[in-house]
Amino acid sequence: MDKLLDRFFNYVSFDTQAKANVKNVPSTEGQFKLARALRQEMIELGFEQVSLSEHGCVMGTLPGNVAWSVPTIGFISHLDTSPDFSGKNVVPQIVENYRGGDIALGIGDEVLSPVMFPILHQMLGQTLITTDGKTLLGADDKAGIAEILTAMVRLKQKNVPHGEIRVAFTPDEEVGKGAHFFEVDAFNAEWAYTVDGGGVGELECENFNAAAVTVKIVGNNVHPGSAKGVMVNALSLASRFHQALPDDETPENTEGYQGFYHLGSIKGNVERAEMHYILRDFEREGFEARKRKMIEVAQKVGRGLPRDCYIEVAIEDNYYNMREQVAKHPHVIKLAQQAMRDCDIEPLMKPIRGGTDGAQLSFKGLPCPNLFTGGYNFHGKHEFITLEGMEKAVAVIMRIATLTADRAKNKSSFS
Repeated sequence: MDKLLDRFFNYVSFDTQAKANVKNVPSTEGQFKLARALRQEMIELGFEQVSLSEHGCVMGTLPGNVAWSVPTIGFISHLDTSPDFSGKNVVPQIVENYRGGDIALGIGDEVLSPVMFPILHQMLGQTLITTDGKTLLGADDKAGIAEILTAMVRLKQKNVPHGEIRVAFTPDEEVGKGAHFFEVDAFNAEWAYTVDGGGVGELECENFNAAAVTVKIVGNNVHPGSAKGVMVNALSLASRFHQALPDDETPENTEGYQGFYHLGSIKGNVERAEMHYILRDFEREGFEARKRKMIEVAQKVGRGLPRDCYIEVAIEDNYYNMREQVAKHPHVIKLAQQAMRDCDIEPLMKPIRGGTDGAQLSFKGLPCPNLFTGGYNFHGKHEFITLEGMEKAVAVIMRIATLTADRAKNKSSFS
């Protein structure tokens, strides 16, 4: 029951790749299969109040084992993997005592190289779990699930003092929909942590404001031989639209707190074209400015078009920066920082250049910063995680639980 790696390998064997633009939640049946398996596992491990919602969210309670009153805390990870790359038939590779250099993935058609990924230089001597080059690994976020459940098992087996702990595993985090159906009142925790971060020590309490933008362009197609003054090429308009956006404000040209415009897909022909963007910015003012920019570009490029030709822009906000919510509860961050230091890990406070379920949950009244999993290069075939990093995540989760109980016993402030 206490084998962290075996648990992780079991979870990545489930194909839980999410699908975008699907109305149902979860968006794929594989997520339900893993959810049902986790529900059964939690029952067998002695969790109480184990439930599985119609939208594939699994919840359960590890009862407290102390006589004094302790705030109920929670730990959350997500079931799904990214729609960006296949998560079917994942074949993990174990590289023990990594000595540097390239790692052949599978038969060697693909390699994991420190030339491309310098972070590998910091992994010498560790046990790496990689892909075989054909799929992503699924550490995002099945590592989080394995780490949470392993931490709960060890708390119980070692009779470590702790209060009541709630755990939850959510669907469709990667497409931003699962948290919409998360029942905060039913979860009934005073605060929680998502275990969905990257490298060891990462502690994140701020993320992008995010929006999805669909640009639909309707043109007019006629024979190119008689097109002058009549044809309106939707693809040409799409090209002009994209070129009108700042070319240095894209994901590949930004870092840290810099926001961006990202063209994720484009399809079409002379008659019609459709473009899908995501907008990201840490500051609400900058976020709103980016949305206005999309409208302004559409108006500029579409100026003077014939009556039946047009550019339509639809903008949908996905989530907002959790910073403004988590900042109201500084003890939640301080507790995680202390837990890491107690485990000889220096906390690395950094912004999430993306989002987690914690962003939406924080706005629903559940303060929910993000803890590391020990994984790297998420969403692709070069994804990997270290066993040592996973063990450290387990230790931090356990220490957070213990610290919460200790502070309650000593009547230390949680404000």
